[in-house]
Amino acid sequence: QVQLVESGGGLVQAGGSLRLSCAASTSTFSIYAMNWYRQAPGKQREWVARVTSGENTNYSDSVKGRFTISRDNAKNMVYLQMNSLKPEDTAVYYCNARGGQSFGDYWGQGTQVTVSS
Repeated sequence: QVQLVESGGGLVQAGGSLRLSCAASTSTFSIYAMNWYRQAPGKQREWVARVTSGENTNYSDSVKGRFTISRDNAKNMVYLQMNSLKPEDTAVYYCNARGGQSFGDYWGQGTQVTVSS
């Protein structure tokens, strides 16, 4: 079982920045692909960014060029640096650890990000 705890959410004005963190409680953290998802009120959860075990990164088109995902395997942490925030980025952001059939799929409890216009 892997526990994920997000932090760093809050209220920010449009154009501002926030850095989300996700702490993972597992000694096998490095094998997991780590994702950030978000869910806005009344909308489905959507994928935001991914960093693989090999530290390759991918982003949704809506955040590409503004958000940066990174990981620190020594600290069992994954981060999401969010710049140039827009009101439409307002959502609960969730950390996800994806390890396939062998290692499972885990979610954090989420952290609220609110961007005011």
